[in-house]
Amino acid sequence: MERMASSAKLEQVVIRIAGDSGDGMQLAGDRFTAEAAAFGNDLATQPNFPAEIRAPQGTLHGVSSFQIQIADHDVLTAGDRPDVLVAMNPAAFKTNVDDLPRGGTLIVDSDEFTKRNLNKAGYDADPLDTAAEEHLTVHAVPMTTLTAGAVEPAGVGKKDAHRAKNMFALGILSWMYGRPIAPVERFLEQKFAAKPEIAYANVLALRAGWNYGETTEAFATTYVVARASLPSGTYRQITGNTALAYGLVAAGRAAGMDVFLGTYPITPASDILHALSRLERFGVHTFQAEDEIAGIGAAIGAAYGGALGVTSTSGPGIALQSEAVGLAVMTELPLIVVDVQRGGPSTGLPTKTEQADLLQAMYGRNGESPVAIVAPQSPADCFDTALEAARIAVTYRTPVMLLSDGAIANGSEPWRIPDLADLPRIDPGFAAPRGGDDPAHLPYARDPVTLARDWAIPGTAGREHRIGGLEKADGTGDISYHHTNHELMTRLRTARVAGIEVPDLEVDDPTGDADVLVLGWGSSYGPIGEAVRRTRRSGRAVARAHLRHLAPMPGNLGDVLSRYRRVLVPEMNLGQLSSLLKSRFDADIQPVTKVSGMAFRADELQEALDAEFAGALADLERSRNPDAVASSTKRDPNAERAGA
Repeated sequence: MERMASSAKLEQVVIRIAGDSGDGMQLAGDRFTAEAAAFGNDLATQPNFPAEIRAPQGTLHGVSSFQIQIADHDVLTAGDRPDVLVAMNPAAFKTNVDDLPRGGTLIVDSDEFTKRNLNKAGYDADPLDTAAEEHLTVHAVPMTTLTAGAVEPAGVGKKDAHRAKNMFALGILSWMYGRPIAPVERFLEQKFAAKPEIAYANVLALRAGWNYGETTEAFATTYVVARASLPSGTYRQITGNTALAYGLVAAGRAAGMDVFLGTYPITPASDILHALSRLERFGVHTFQAEDEIAGIGAAIGAAYGGALGVTSTSGPGIALQSEAVGLAVMTELPLIVVDVQRGGPSTGLPTKTEQADLLQAMYGRNGESPVAIVAPQSPADCFDTALEAARIAVTYRTPVMLLSDGAIANGSEPWRIPDLADLPRIDPGFAAPRGGDDPAHLPYARDPVTLARDWAIPGTAGREHRIGGLEKADGTGDISYHHTNHELMTRLRTARVAGIEVPDLEVDDPTGDADVLVLGWGSSYGPIGEAVRRTRRSGRAVARAHLRHLAPMPGNLGDVLSRYRRVLVPEMNLGQLSSLLKSRFDADIQPVTKVSGMAFRADELQEALDAEFAGALADLERSRNPDAVASSTKRDPNAERAGA
C-alpha cells in the first residue's frame, strides 16, 4: 500500500545546504532556486563559499553553503537562520548546526560521519547522537551509499557516482516541498550534454532522492509554500552580477552606443565579464586585459572613441586603478567603474562581502578628483543602478563608481523584466562636424546647465583635439600650468559633480511620528527592511530610508536627518557613511557596524533597534568592538601612580 505523507502549509521557509566546496552545493542550491522561481515563490538567496577553488576535503574552512528563503509573500532577505539544514559531512554540520533554531530539521549524509571525517571536524564522538536531544528533527540518510546504488546503470566510476549525491539531496528537498524535478532533469541533460553518462547519473541520483522521500517512513510530512502575489509581468531569477551586466547593455541601447568592458577577472566581479562576453550581438565588446590598470586604460580609450566605457573589479583593483580614474576626471570622459566590494584590506577575504570601499571611492585619488557614486540595494536593483550610472556618466562626462558587494553580486531574486521601450533615453550629445562658419572647436566648452564639456569623437570633421593627464586650459583644453586656471578648473570639476541631478531621498514613515530613522546603503536594504517590519509589528514607530546616490547625496538629505532624534546607519564597515554624515550634517548619527565577511541578518538589526529603544545601543556597539573592550580594561598608569 502506498504511503501517504501529511501536508502542511507554510508562509515561508529557509533552507541551507552545506558541504565541501567541490561537492556541488552551489549547483544544488541554484537548481532549487530555479524550481522556486518557476513555481512563483518570492525568494532571496545567499551563497557562501571559501576562497580556495578546492579546499582540503572535510575541513571546516572548506565548507560551502547556499541559503534560500522562499515565501508566499515578498521577502527582503535570504533569511536569518535555516529552518532546514542539509549537512553533507561533519564539517558542514559543525559550521552550520548552531544556526538551526529549536525544532529545526537536520538532514545529513550519515555515510560521511566516519571517525576520520569526525576528527577532521574536531569531534571526539558522533554529534548526531546528541543532535536530537537538542530538540532538532534529525534525518540521518546514507546518501553516498544510496546514490552509488542508484547510479549503477549509468556505468560511471566511483568518484563521479559520489559527486552525484548533491542531486540526491536536491531530490529529497524537491519532494519535501512539492517541486517538480523534470526541469532539473532537462537542465542536467543540457549541462552535461558532452558527457551523457554523467548527465544520466545525476538524473538517476535526483530521482533516487525524490523516491527516498516518497517511500521512507522517516519523512512524514511534505510542505506547501504557495505562490507569491507579485505585480504582473514576466519574471526571471537573476543574480546581481547578471542584472548589472544586462543593465549596462540596456544603457548602451538607450544611448545608441556600443558598450566596452575592459577588465581583469577578480572575485566577486568576474561574472560581469562572463555575462557581457556572451552579448556581442548587442554591441558589446569585452577585453580581458593583463591587469586592472590595462583594463581601465582600455575603457578610457573606448570612452574617448565614443563607446560606453566600463571596467569591473573589486577593492584591490580599485586601488590599482586610482591613477587612471584621475585621468578620466581630468579628461572629463564618461566612465563606469564597477566595484564589487569584498573583505579587505589587501587580498583580504576574496569570497566574503563587505562595504568598506566607500571612502576609497570618495577620496582614493590624488588631488581634488571628484566622481559620482551610486550603489544598488539588491540583486535585481543592479539593473536600474547600472542604467543610472550610465545616465550620469554620459550626461555629465564624469567617472561614476558603482559600489555593489559580494552579497548582492552572488545573491539572487526574482526580477521583473522591463519593457525596453519604457526605459528612459540617454543622449550622449556628441559634437557634430564643424561647419565652415562655425567658431573654432573648444573641447572644454561647457553646457551651461550640466557643466559637461563637448564630447567629440575622433574623426569628427573640424573637432580635432587632444586630451591627457596634464591640467587643461578652460575652453581650449591646452596644457596650462597657470595657478588661476588650475583653481578655476578644479572648482568647475567639483561643481559639475555636485550639480548632478539626483532624486530626493524617499522616507518610509507610515505613522509620521517616528523619532528614529534607519538609513542604509547597498545590501543593507533587505535586512533593514525586514528588521523595521518586525519592529513595527511589535508596536514601535520607526522610519527607514535608503541611499542609492552617495555622491552627490540627495539635496533633501539634511532636512530628512534633522527630523529624527536618532539616525541609525547600518553598514558592513566600521562606520564610513556615518563619518561622512557626521561631517556634513547636524544630526545624531549612530553607526551599526559589522565586518565579519557576512551580510547583516535581520535579527541582528532588530536587536540593534530593540537596544536603541531601550537606550542601550551604544553599549551594544561597544560590546562588538574589541578595541573598546580592550581599552576599557586597561589600567590607567597615572591613576596607579596617584594611588601609590
